Amino acid sequence: MYQKTNVKLDNLLLSMSDTLDLAIPDLNQHQMRTAFIAQHVGKRAGLTPENEINLFIASLMHDIGALSPEEKLDVKQIEIENTEEHCILGEKLLQRVEIFKSAATIIRFHHTKWSEVQNRLDPQMALCSQIIMLADYIERKTARDKFILHQDKLLIEYANSLAGEFIKPELVQIFTSISKYEEFWLDLTSSRLYSLLLSYGIGRHISIEMTQMLDISEMFRDMIDFRSRFTATHSSGVAATAATLSKMFGFTESEVELMEVAGNFHDIGKMIIPNSILEKPGKLTAEEFAVMKQHTYYTYSVLNSIGGINLIAEWAAFHHERLDGTGYPFHVTSKELSVKSRIMAVADIFTALAEERPYRKPLSEQEVLSIIMTYGQKNWLDKSIVEVLKKNYGEIVDITRKKQAVTKDYYEREFSSGLIK
Repeated sequence: MYQKTNVKLDNLLLSMSDTLDLAIPDLNQHQMRTAFIAQHVGKRAGLTPENEINLFIASLMHDIGALSPEEKLDVKQIEIENTEEHCILGEKLLQRVEIFKSAATIIRFHHTKWSEVQNRLDPQMALCSQIIMLADYIERKTARDKFILHQDKLLIEYANSLAGEFIKPELVQIFTSISKYEEFWLDLTSSRLYSLLLSYGIGRHISIEMTQMLDISEMFRDMIDFRSRFTATHSSGVAATAATLSKMFGFTESEVELMEVAGNFHDIGKMIIPNSILEKPGKLTAEEFAVMKQHTYYTYSVLNSIGGINLIAEWAAFHHERLDGTGYPFHVTSKELSVKSRIMAVADIFTALAEERPYRKPLSEQEVLSIIMTYGQKNWLDKSIVEVLKKNYGEIVDITRKKQAVTKDYYEREFSSGLIK
């Protein structure tokens, strides 16, 4: 049996939901604002305690299927139709995590109108999906450049216009009753929204087991990597390489598992990077590279805010740091880089060099080792880790490629067959 971690479900969900809205100012706090509205409606809609938690999970993750910043902006700009794809992909991502399976169903139908969903789901699941649909539409209709109490009446009118075919009328009535208070609107747009949602205590007493942490990290890994076929298996390769190197350095089974989690999470900050940069077929300009540099900063910022995984945040986020302090974005040196952070840096470079990119084919063993050994000689990478990679290259490549093959099969079967352009 896996032991509990000190990561609480509510803290993890709130921190990770923040990553879904990083890239676009117009979407700032969209997931959390939707969750805030949903929780207020859900408390009065007769949900069971279990489904209040499912609603909380689903509302904070409801746009997880919109994989890129460009896709998220598309979702923001539409009203009622053309929303099916990100609902389907969101369900696929969440249903792999056991504790998220009910939330996955809710997300699948959170853009299905009441006249249809009431006959497709059990009453509680239908209510949850409708609550998120209502909350999502109201939040997307809220103008961020206009004071909230100058638009509250218009938003209430808009909610009432949805009652009937689109939204169950009783839910709109609940929303109307709670939205007559200025406090509701001021809390909704408060910069303290994270703390307000955390204070509700939903999921506070649920600690994440290590097996669940692995599953959750794989879910977010796929959300990041599946934006492009060139990166579809990158983080699974980094995680496998980091875990294998950690075993070779004699770390405990628990430490190896945590390194795998860190490898899955290491590029979570790429949520803020546009696909136009990630898939550019040539060398990045100085301006584009400056944009790219921020991804590890956000990896650290998001993971460190969760609580209970501070070391994982360092191992994941320091993969572009160098021993001589010339890396980015923190410019930490050998004095501050742990062995696990150094392993992650080697794992990331090795995986990147050995896989296809938009601007080149995968490099050969000789080419990969030549580059990595040069980095070791320049005091960018740890020479002892480079040496272990060199001596065990065949074994590491075999383990990594097998793990990437599983991820590639899942990506091609579920995410690239007609649903993603």
